[in-house]
Amino acid sequence: MTNTKSVPKSQKTKQSVFQKHVRVYYEDTDAGGIVYHSNYLNFMERCRCDWLLHLGFNVAELEKKHNIVFVVREASLVFHEPATLFDELTVTAEVLQVGKVKLVLKQAVYNKQRELCSAQIKLAVLDATSFKLVAMPEWLRIAMVE
Repeated sequence: MTNTKSVPKSQKTKQSVFQKHVRVYYEDTDAGGIVYHSNYLNFMERCRCDWLLHLGFNVAELEKKHNIVFVVREASLVFHEPATLFDELTVTAEVLQVGKVKLVLKQAVYNKQRELCSAQIKLAVLDATSFKLVAMPEWLRIAMVE
């Protein structure tokens, strides 16, 4: 993929917020009927994968054809209110920064307009074979900031 645009080493973006809708099922809840805390990370992961699909990139193809994977390096979550069984949630992803070897996203989970969980997720780009840091392809960085 050839593109004549150049992306600075680290760039902030004003791209819109991506949204994914999910429903809470029994498997997502604990014995008290509320969403188990680690499942918020699962919801956010699905949202990130769908966001990449929305941009035209399948994570399996990025690994297979371009030998890169995104891995969570750091996750900071704040829980505000619980989600419960059969809630219809909206999970969001917003790019805060695209760097040469990293991606920083702001993510949140909402029930209607109420924010249930907010997070900052820092991802690293790794070679899919060696699991060492590698530069994100410029065409992918450009797609993330446009």
